[in-house]
Amino acid sequence: MFRLESTSGDEATAPPLSMQRQLKEFECELATVRLIGATVGLIGTAVWRAREFCLVCFLLYCPYCIFTMNHSGAANDQRPAVEVTKDRNGIGQVVLRNPRGASARISLHGGQVLSWRTDRGEELLFTSTKAIFKPPHAVRGGIPICFPQFGNRGSLEQHGFARNKIWVIDDNPPPLHPSDSLGKTYVDLLLKSSEEDLKTWPHSFEFRLRVSLAADGYLTMISRIRNINCKPFSFSIAYHTYFSISDISEVRIEGLETLDYLDNLCQKERFTEQGDALTFESEVDRVYLNSKDVIAIFDHERKRTFTIRKEGLPDVVVWNPWEKKSKSMVDFGDEEFKQMLCVDGAAIEKPITLKPGEEWTGRLELSVVPSS
Repeated sequence: MFRLESTSGDEATAPPLSMQRQLKEFECELATVRLIGATVGLIGTAVWRAREFCLVCFLLYCPYCIFTMNHSGAANDQRPAVEVTKDRNGIGQVVLRNPRGASARISLHGGQVLSWRTDRGEELLFTSTKAIFKPPHAVRGGIPICFPQFGNRGSLEQHGFARNKIWVIDDNPPPLHPSDSLGKTYVDLLLKSSEEDLKTWPHSFEFRLRVSLAADGYLTMISRIRNINCKPFSFSIAYHTYFSISDISEVRIEGLETLDYLDNLCQKERFTEQGDALTFESEVDRVYLNSKDVIAIFDHERKRTFTIRKEGLPDVVVWNPWEKKSKSMVDFGDEEFKQMLCVDGAAIEKPITLKPGEEWTGRLELSVVPSS
């Protein structure tokens, strides 16, 4: 170790016993510190390698977790944010859930939203108790997609064929704007023209539909229709939304005042809306033209307001069959007209024309808030 030098110039002498004991204690403490340092280093290395191992295991063995996180802003719900199931007829369905507990259910039959529930489990869409859930029948309720024809305005079946076709989940759709994905639970669906479709409507197309549920419970539907044909074609489209209401006599619509509309009960004759709000006392079947992008439905008894925001959809359909027509529909209850109201974002009066390779995009966003 070291020796003490004599101040008198004599030969150096060994340190006293007390000093030797202190030196040995110091050496022991130093060795202990080194041992602790080495142990901490080994533990840190082991922890780091364990983290790497866990990450590798997660990436290799949890692809479904990754799918869920990529399709939702949060993954802290015990149930998956996107769940693929089947109905009693074996038809695929997709259930979307947000972190607060709101949900939407979409059928691959027609790409149709069948259910939209709040975080309290309250159903916001109407579906008839007599609805037929087996193809080729369209389901009476939810949000059927009317494409490429609305109503009987053409040579195709009522409301076109899209609502009666089986759609597929689109695993690799062309990207949308990041805001259409961030913080939202969603599914992408795809419908392509079949040989059967081409016999009645000779136009090749791709119809991509994204249905998303935001953290605040907003339901959004984005449609992208592309012409993959070698010649132009035109189409009409409507999101035929069946809203669940307390009683048709307790409901009013605002945002349609002073607009022209086509009355389907009067051979599509054109009229102008005179009232400040639309209320209901009898059958209504109208197409309002060049409407605002925001429409509101006030339900006084349930004290809630639906808001419809739309893009690329200039028209609004308003429909309630009332008592007489209700009794003539086999898939609709005689008194159910009181609990439903259809208000659609649509493009009907002026069909949309696409040149070869062109794509059209339309958007519908639905929300509900309490009101007095």
